[in-house]
Amino acid sequence: MFVGEPAESRRYFWQAWRKHQAGARLEPLEVIVVNVISQHPEYHSLFAGDERSVCEYGVGLVAQNNPFFHLGLHIALHEQLQSDRPAGIRAHYQRQMITLGDNVHAAEHRIMKILTEVLLSAQSKGEMPDEGVYLAELASLV
Repeated sequence: MFVGEPAESRRYFWQAWRKHQAGARLEPLEVIVVNVISQHPEYHSLFAGDERSVCEYGVGLVAQNNPFFHLGLHIALHEQLQSDRPAGIRAHYQRQMITLGDNVHAAEHRIMKILTEVLLSAQSKGEMPDEGVYLAELASLV
């Protein structure tokens, strides 16, 4: 989704949120970003402030310690579901929706927990994330 410096993608989050707050017309990707931020009232004060005043969040920090990583995971999962890539991700998501009584946010968080583990494992090894491991871990969710 976002390529470039972390500051650039973070700025995009702020710009989308500000456009939303002003009632301006949003681009399709901005709609996704705003929807994700809207689901997280704990981050609203962050986006109400000045983007330059935010401390740096390290790349390796887990989602609960880095709001941008967390929000980015939601967006990444959204893109995975739209394209069904890796193949079968939609079926795993639907199974979680059934298990969790159609609780979209809870289903996303369960999947994102595994996605985080796969991403951090790959990062620590200097490798690309293994889609097979990701899907296998998702299959093991009850």
